[in-house]
Amino acid sequence: MPTLEPEQLAIREMREAEATVVLELLKDGFKDTENRLILYVLTRPLALLLMAVVSSGLRFFLNSFVVALVLPVLLTVVALKLLLWRSPDLKHLYAYYNAAQRGLWVAVYDEDDVCGCVALEPHSEEPRTAELKRLAVNRWYRRSGVGRCLLNFLEAQARAQGFKYLVARVSVVTKAAIGLFESSGYSVSGGRRWLGYTVQQEFSKEL
Repeated sequence: MPTLEPEQLAIREMREAEATVVLELLKDGFKDTENRLILYVLTRPLALLLMAVVSSGLRFFLNSFVVALVLPVLLTVVALKLLLWRSPDLKHLYAYYNAAQRGLWVAVYDEDDVCGCVALEPHSEEPRTAELKRLAVNRWYRRSGVGRCLLNFLEAQARAQGFKYLVARVSVVTKAAIGLFESSGYSVSGGRRWLGYTVQQEFSKEL
């Protein structure tokens, strides 16, 4: 964890030329999260039971016991990866967040080192509510306060745009992010479940 000089850290709108750097930053964070989330999902008792049932059924059609055992796991992993990456903003990052009331900002250290990012998008169903998205920090800068600076900045942006509430969806395996939101006054307002288990929590805060 580096020691940062606060005056060297600036937050500004992402430039079009930085879209590739930001996408790589997001991908790096996704790898950590998706691997831990997949492991979490695969080790739930009900998931293990379903894969065992499918594996038993496959043994009647396949000659290989190993293939029948491994195939359900591989198919589950592929399905989860496709689901996690099914986001329209990732294909055209700059164009997507440069429209309507959306926005994507980067944290830049020492004038040219992009060390984090965060995005804002109006909630599709709730009026006067904005969604915090794409909060990510470069590995080297984690636990140095960059994430909290980005969060505080986005809250100010949402407030300036007239939003009253801010929500964020967080994977249950990202303990650092959960701790950041809880310590910043957010509370759990919902979540997404899979096979009866919570895999994503929704945090919200009145601005």
